[in-house]
Amino acid sequence: MLSATAGIATNRNNHLPRAGAGQSALPFPDPWVLVPALLLLALGLLMVASASMPIADRQTGQPFYFLFRQGLYVLVGLLVGGIVYQIPVARWRRAGPLLLLAAIVLLVLVLIPGIGREVNGSTRWIGAGPINIQASEVAKLFALIYVADYLKRRGDELRTADFRTSALALFRPMVVLAILAVLLLLEPDFGSVVVLMATALGMVFLAGVNLWQFGALQVGTVAVMAVLILSSPYRLERVLSFLNPWAHPETSGYQLVHSLIAIGRGELFGVGLGASVEKLFYLPEAYTDFLFAVLAEELGLVGILTVIALFVTLVWRAFIIGQRAERLDLKFSAWLAYGIGLWFGIQALFNMGVNMGVLPTKGLTLPLMSYGGSSVVVMCMALAVLLRIDVETRAGGVHEE
Repeated sequence: MLSATAGIATNRNNHLPRAGAGQSALPFPDPWVLVPALLLLALGLLMVASASMPIADRQTGQPFYFLFRQGLYVLVGLLVGGIVYQIPVARWRRAGPLLLLAAIVLLVLVLIPGIGREVNGSTRWIGAGPINIQASEVAKLFALIYVADYLKRRGDELRTADFRTSALALFRPMVVLAILAVLLLLEPDFGSVVVLMATALGMVFLAGVNLWQFGALQVGTVAVMAVLILSSPYRLERVLSFLNPWAHPETSGYQLVHSLIAIGRGELFGVGLGASVEKLFYLPEAYTDFLFAVLAEELGLVGILTVIALFVTLVWRAFIIGQRAERLDLKFSAWLAYGIGLWFGIQALFNMGVNMGVLPTKGLTLPLMSYGGSSVVVMCMALAVLLRIDVETRAGGVHEE
C-alpha cells in the first residue's frame, strides 16, 4: 500500500511543470502587479508630455519630441519585458555569476573615454549610435540577481550560529557590492549606490542574517557613506542645501526651492493638467528627476496619493510573491522577488523624498514614470522577472535547479 502510494506520488511529481516547460500551463500573471505597472507607465507618459513640452518646443521646435521618444522607450520596454517573461527563473539563477561579470564590465566601459558619454557632469551612459545606455540601471538588476543567487547558495551559512562562518558568508557579497559601489562613485552616481546598497542589505536581512552582525554592517555602511559625503565638496553642498535650501535659493538650493513651490501650488486637486508654472523653465529636470513635483503641482494631493498607492501595491505584491516562493522552498525566487519589491519601493521613496525636500538631491528617476529609456526598459525587465516568479510559484512544482 505504502509503495503504491509512493509510486503515485512519484508519478505525479514527474508530471509537475518545471521551469521552462509548458508555457501554456502557466497561469495568468498577477493583475495586482500588471495593472499598477501599466497605470504608472501611462501616467508617466502623460506627465512627461506635460512637463517636457515647453523645453521640447524651445530646443527642437516639436512640443511632443520627448513624449514620442518616451513612448518608444515604453514600447521597447514592454517588448523586452515580454521576452524576459518567457525565460524560466532557473536560467536567471544559473546566469547569476555571468550577469555580475557583465555588470562590472558595463560599469568599467562607461568610464573609458570615447565609450562613456558625459551628461550634466556625470559619465553614466554608454553610447551606442543614437542610443545611450545607462550602465547603472542594468548593473542594479544584474547585481540583485547575483545577491539572490548567493543567498540561496550560502543562506545556511549566513544563518548558522557559528560566528566565523556567518561573518564570512556576510562579508563575501559585501566585497562584491563594494566593487560595484566604487565603480558607480567614479561616474559619479551616489544615488544608485545608496539604492543598490539599501536594497541588497534589505535582501540580506530578510534572508535571516545574524542581527548583531547586520547591525555592525549597518553602522559601517553609514560611516562609509558619511565619509564619502564629507570628502566630496559636491556631495556636501547637496546635503547642506537640502537642510536649508532657502538660504541659497538662486544657487545650490535652486532645484529644491522650485520643487517645493510646485508641490505647494498643487494643494488638494492641483492647478490642472498642463497648467504648471514651474515647468516653464523654472524647475530644472522637470520631466526626469523632478517629474513628481510637476505631477504634484498639476494633480495636487490626489495625484500624489494615487502614485503612492500604485507603488505601495507593487511592493506589497512583490512581498506576497516572495512569501509564496519562500513557503515552496524556492529560495532564489523568494529573495529576488523581495529584492525587486525593495528596489522599486526604495527608489520611488528616494525620488519622492528628494522632490519633497526630506532627502538630499540625487539623480534618481521615478520608476516607470520619469523620462529615460534605460530606466524604463530595465524596470520593465525587472517586473517581467517578478511576474515570471509569480506564475511559476502558482503553477506549483517548479524547480530552480
